[in-house]
Amino acid sequence: MSGAIYPSLKGRLVVVTGGGSGIGAALTEGFARQGARVIFMDIAAEASIALVDSLGDCQPCPVFRACDLTDLEALRATMDAVIAEHGPIDVLINNAANDDRHTLAEVTPAYWDDRIGVNLRHLYFAAQAAAAGMRERGSGVILNLGSISWHLGLPDLSLYETAKAGIEGMTRALARELGVDGVRVACIVPGNVKTPRQMKWYTPEGEAEIVAAQCLKGRIEPVDVAALAMFLASDDARFITGHEYFVDAGWR
Repeated sequence: MSGAIYPSLKGRLVVVTGGGSGIGAALTEGFARQGARVIFMDIAAEASIALVDSLGDCQPCPVFRACDLTDLEALRATMDAVIAEHGPIDVLINNAANDDRHTLAEVTPAYWDDRIGVNLRHLYFAAQAAAAGMRERGSGVILNLGSISWHLGLPDLSLYETAKAGIEGMTRALARELGVDGVRVACIVPGNVKTPRQMKWYTPEGEAEIVAAQCLKGRIEPVDVAALAMFLASDDARFITGHEYFVDAGWR
């Protein structure tokens, strides 16, 4: 499958959180192949280093920065270091998340704090760090990754879904606050994307049930999510902000 080329993305500084595997790896590769300057943060060093090695033909090659996004001091230090070295961020993609299954009875206050830290809190503070330079320059794009899970009320994900619903509210609020300075903020809502992590949750029968519930009967791949992200980040989407955009094959 050949993809679109967006000349406006060439040379832009793109920061991806959780960019070392799954959807994040497709985002990292997609923007790198557009000629963007990609910096991605991840806690999984082995997978991230392997990704960089596999993209050695990209000019410029993506750069991996190890960072635990739940440590807000480390996150801010990493963001500030990127900006100091490379200049203001053009595109921030808040992708990192963790969809470990859980029931209501299992959730403790400590687990609540941990999961909100993993799935919601760092998005806000990454946006805060990136937005200052964007506002000063009068342009920039922040893309937040949501989830179809809360739209469907999927089981054993109540806390994850709470965080993901919050991301959509945050997106709309930040789009309003930052829009006056020319900064766009949008949310991408993936459906069931075929990644190694997601495949561990499903039997062949369960996977078939999901496909049967989709309007389109194929399996969504990480590159499908990256394709939407690249469009939304490009100048072709210059008046798109404040809303959610689904890549879910019409899952109902």
